[in-house]
Amino acid sequence: MRGPHNIWRLIRTGATLERTGAMGVILDALDAPRPLRIAYRALVWPFKWLGIEGDPSMPPVTRALTALGPAYIKFGQILSTRPDVVGEDLANQLRVLQDKLPPFPVAQAKKQIEDELGMPVSELFSEFSEPVAAASIAQVHKARRADTGQTVAVKVLRPGIERAFRTDIDAFYFSADVIETLSPASRRLRPRDVIAHFESVVMGELDLRLESAAASEFAANTEGDAGFQLPEVNWGLSGRRVMTMSWAEGVSLGDNAAIDAAGHDRALLSERVLQLFLNHALRDGFFHADMHQGNLKVAPNGDIIAYDFGIMGHIDEYTRRVYAEILYGFIRRDYKRVAEVHFEAGYVPADRDVDAFARALRAVGEPIFGMDATRISMARLLSYLFEVTERFGMETRTELILLQRTMVVVEGVARSLNPHMNIWDTAKPVVEDYIKTSIGPRAVARDLMLTAKVLGRFGPRLPGLVEAVLIRQAEGDTAPKRNPWPARLGWGAGGLALGAALTLAWHLWA
Repeated sequence: MRGPHNIWRLIRTGATLERTGAMGVILDALDAPRPLRIAYRALVWPFKWLGIEGDPSMPPVTRALTALGPAYIKFGQILSTRPDVVGEDLANQLRVLQDKLPPFPVAQAKKQIEDELGMPVSELFSEFSEPVAAASIAQVHKARRADTGQTVAVKVLRPGIERAFRTDIDAFYFSADVIETLSPASRRLRPRDVIAHFESVVMGELDLRLESAAASEFAANTEGDAGFQLPEVNWGLSGRRVMTMSWAEGVSLGDNAAIDAAGHDRALLSERVLQLFLNHALRDGFFHADMHQGNLKVAPNGDIIAYDFGIMGHIDEYTRRVYAEILYGFIRRDYKRVAEVHFEAGYVPADRDVDAFARALRAVGEPIFGMDATRISMARLLSYLFEVTERFGMETRTELILLQRTMVVVEGVARSLNPHMNIWDTAKPVVEDYIKTSIGPRAVARDLMLTAKVLGRFGPRLPGLVEAVLIRQAEGDTAPKRNPWPARLGWGAGGLALGAALTLAWHLWA
């Protein structure tokens, strides 16, 4: 239940970060100013003894996030893809959160499989390995089907993971309420909506039947994509807490030494992973939204293999066009057009200055052009971008959260393969192709055809709908006006009574 009891959870979070030494590492990585460090220490140090000790053998940040639970681990996975933000050493430490967390016993995994599929594991699989990968939500075992001999990957949810996530999300909601109360300026970022979006994504990830469906749809969309593979879902051996797929053989995309030893071109792979993501997002509007190195492999033939489809993103056609125009404007360095698109889409309030916004965007984009990627400080760039959004009153767009987050992660993965990669040069052919097919005369003609089809389906009902609207309008003109105050007073009295009842119930419960 969301309420003040979550204060304990938040205090323990800060205390754990302090006790494990993680907060000092994070503040150093982000180059936090001295006043912020002093304020944090003054607030948290007295409660240090309340923190969770964690595994002392782990590095401080990894130790803290692992101790705090799955929702915090998810955050660490994102940071692990951004060495340009948190530093190379910290990013490498955090990569163990992608697929190298402590596993749960094989006996528990087998019991969950038997409960879910209704058959003993020995009858389903002739071989069943120890965990080969363990992440925040589930772990994976390599197995061999008893009936066909096919090698498969069996994914099993962690026991009690649903309750653990709900506890964390409950505390996150409370944090959002506190932030909105103490800092009205933060409301433009819509922290509660962000947490609600995160909750919906995670709760979907905890049902492996939905992940199986997402994998199937993703496979159908990307069937013709060169240099890209997906494992195949085995529906007969999958359920809510268990998912079975064909085994994907390859080298982890996070192991540069193994990639080099296998003779793969890392520069080519860095371009491919970014272009694949953009193609899926713009062309299909359905994309893998958890594309960190732990969910990507390189096949022996050089293809990129993606797996773990628990978090998938979906964006509608209009949003895709807006996103493509923004990217295209940056690529052409047409900051005025980028600014106009933001205003047309309603991302920036209409009372702000378009030209001033365009100049602010130029300050964001220009440092990226003509400069080696290794010299670009993404931390400073993101900090300035946040200042720009605050100055121009931009609100968080919940429909774009997954897209923006995944773009940051994918760019981090690409740059880990090739630190000199330039995102704009790599994105240009994909965005240009989408612009040609989706914005212009052909797109207008296609939109008109779709509109005509919709009207055709509703055609027989249109006369009746128009007649009903006209009748209601005519009746509204002649009907006597009613005094609204009795109804208003009635609703007000009811609201007061309900409020008094809830207050009494709260005191009795407390």
